[in-house]
Amino acid sequence: MWIDCHCHTRHSNDNYLEPQALVRRAKALGLGGIVVTEHHSVEASEPVEQIGREEGLLVLRGVEISTDRGHLLAFGLADDGWNVWGRNHYIPLAEAIERVNGLGGICVPAHPFREVGVASLLEGLLDVTGIAAVETHNGGNVHSDNELALQAAACMELPALGGSDCHKEEAIGRCATEFAADIADMADFIAAVKRGDCRGAYYPGYRPT
Repeated sequence: MWIDCHCHTRHSNDNYLEPQALVRRAKALGLGGIVVTEHHSVEASEPVEQIGREEGLLVLRGVEISTDRGHLLAFGLADDGWNVWGRNHYIPLAEAIERVNGLGGICVPAHPFREVGVASLLEGLLDVTGIAAVETHNGGNVHSDNELALQAAACMELPALGGSDCHKEEAIGRCATEFAADIADMADFIAAVKRGDCRGAYYPGYRPT
């Protein structure tokens, strides 16, 4: 089962991608599901989950957290109570990981080798603890950044995830995660990642619009 594990819509407040367009495009590409990881908020993606039910596509919800050492994908959070810092940027990475794990979620560094200014993880990824996997395939990355992430995941003996990081329709599904068994809900998703029953890749069903 293929799932695009890193998707955004207009609810991230940095793009104009309509949730229905995301869901319908993902379904047309043959993806089995998507994870919507709006910036800063788990609750912001609730409308997308509802559209997924209406359209017959699995839509799970996570969040992309902007830390002081890069971006972090968090999965398995019920609401926005994770954010005890009262801000949306430069949240301490180690504290964010501890907070998410303490709430029963899992953390995955997003596009760790993409340089995003002063808050870039890069080779510092190798020193990070408490994470469940590494995003090795990101549709917004250049190929060399994904290769470095793949090598790091292997070195750290961590599972690999893939996601498009889409902010527009043509980017949906560039990268995704292949799961060894079907995923029905977030509990299945987290369990599969923890077992390592997944791999990030360039999605073979992707085609440009």
